[in-house]
Amino acid sequence: MRKPLLAVFGAVVCLLLSVSARADQSAQSFKKQVNETIGLDYLLYVPADYSEESEKEWPLVVFLHGAGERGADLEKVALHGPPAKVKAGESFPFILASPLCPEGGWWTDEPVLEFIGHLEETLKVDTSRIYLTGLSMGGYGTWHFATRAPERFAAIAPVCGGGIPYLMRWIKEMPVWAFHGGKDTVVPLDESERLIKKLKEFQNEDAKLTVYPEAGHNSWTEAYDTAALYEWLLSHSLPVDN
Repeated sequence: MRKPLLAVFGAVVCLLLSVSARADQSAQSFKKQVNETIGLDYLLYVPADYSEESEKEWPLVVFLHGAGERGADLEKVALHGPPAKVKAGESFPFILASPLCPEGGWWTDEPVLEFIGHLEETLKVDTSRIYLTGLSMGGYGTWHFATRAPERFAAIAPVCGGGIPYLMRWIKEMPVWAFHGGKDTVVPLDESERLIKKLKEFQNEDAKLTVYPEAGHNSWTEAYDTAALYEWLLSHSLPVDN
């Protein structure tokens, strides 16, 4: 049975968050000082009936954007994927957190994993139902963080991403639904195919790949328009210790 990672830091911790429980996205900032201060700005969406006073805990979906949205403009995070759907007025039955990667940066371990831990501590998150998805650079990040901390995620949905086949051994029991465009010339289809193939070799029966034959790099529009994707994510949960 998977158990959460424990981390010990000999440093001052500073966590900043203000949440308004409403059914739209709000701009937030997360900062934590370890050996140096790390931080991420992000968009936060909570369902309309989310309440800090309630004992109800909610699933959490973390969305990682692509390289084109890096920088200081938080609004760019809502150009694609689930945050774009929220901006267009769609509602979801889960908390959605969409961090912003700084200009020139990549989705790296410490800020994102600390960010998720911060959300667990400050929001009504069902820690057995945390899901990770992302597109392009965020798709790579999704594969990476899943193999880096497999005990944190109940399921992942990488879109036009890639990773290291050898590392699939760490998520051989994790539900994975990958998406890719058949005519992608930026991130070749083989990047997803070889990872799903390796998961199948590890007997992962919950790993699958959807290919859009005529799509180029932008396979994310079709992927995130798939209502079954969100239903599929929410159908999975981590085992809970009694």
